Amino acid sequence: MFVVVWQFEIAEEKVAAFEAAYGPEGAWARLFRTSPDYRGTELLRDAYIPDSYLTIDRWTSEEAFRAFRRDHDAGYEALDRTCDALTSRETRIGAYTV
Repeated sequence: MFVVVWQFEIAEEKVAAFEAAYGPEGAWARLFRTSPDYRGTELLRDAYIPDSYLTIDRWTSEEAFRAFRRDHDAGYEALDRTCDALTSRETRIGAYTV
């Protein structure tokens, strides 16, 4: 298993749209589901800092994730540009082998 973890800071007025796009049924998950190696997304909201979120995207392997990125680069980048307006800060925490 391979996971990619991102942290986001969101303005309060954009929380609903952010959760809709980044949640387990959102636009990112729909894009990722085009790969049979995608295993799901978790969206976590910080219990003490309401504008802080983590996403955890799960893949069968690092190679599968890299293949997805290579094969879907244009769609990934287009969705990333579309979602830029939903976040005030975005930080890749890391990519981990489980």
